[in-house]
Amino acid sequence: MEYTLKKSLGQHFLKDENICVKIIDELKQLELNNLVEVGPGAGALTKFLLEIPNINFKAVELDDEKVLYLKQHYPQLINQIIHQNFLEINAPFSDEFIVVGNFPYNISTQILFKILDWKTQVPFVIGMFQKEVAERVAAKHGNKSYGIISVLIQAYYQVDYLFDVPASAFNPPPKVVSGVIKLTRKKEPLQFSSEKKFITLVKAAFNQRRKMLRNPVKTLFDAEILQEEIFTKRAEQLSIEDFAALTYRMK
Repeated sequence: MEYTLKKSLGQHFLKDENICVKIIDELKQLELNNLVEVGPGAGALTKFLLEIPNINFKAVELDDEKVLYLKQHYPQLINQIIHQNFLEINAPFSDEFIVVGNFPYNISTQILFKILDWKTQVPFVIGMFQKEVAERVAAKHGNKSYGIISVLIQAYYQVDYLFDVPASAFNPPPKVVSGVIKLTRKKEPLQFSSEKKFITLVKAAFNQRRKMLRNPVKTLFDAEILQEEIFTKRAEQLSIEDFAALTYRMK
């Protein structure tokens, strides 16, 4: 059985086995028990993941055609495929698990926010994204790529940009270069007054990222606090620690 590519699902299938091997090499350096692959597609990476000894493996795939294809080509997957939208599933294991995948481009940032919901269960993520998205997740303050996703992910995870993946590594080749990043959960997560305040502040600050901070966040602080020098900066100039510290000063 062959399969068709569905642009609506953001499908670009990896065909370069050297890239798969590089991802596997990164995975093998981690403590592995439970592993979840997001969007296995035609199984380019899955083939290698199944060879890792002593792991409990699950693959999450929405596309009916790909599920059939995977079951036919990798019969050992028959009871290990979760045939659902990754954004709608419950945590696939009751204890900790690693997430890996060539993430569908059209939902890749939503996948990261979903993983944030599971942060107590997910110590590591190795994911492939459009290079622009990968750089955004990894960006430090002062960089124009730095934004909401950078701050919210880096509050809990160290982000390492591992390597670029050229368009020629895929079928069909996307119009962009891709990038693989690794998230490692921090032993000591950022301290803030509450997660809700932290998220509210970060989203408000970047909502008008070109303006001085005091404009977009003026409803969140008392007037005298807004006179402090930090509020003359723009959102992208504040470190994740700056945002965390400000949560203790919010109304």
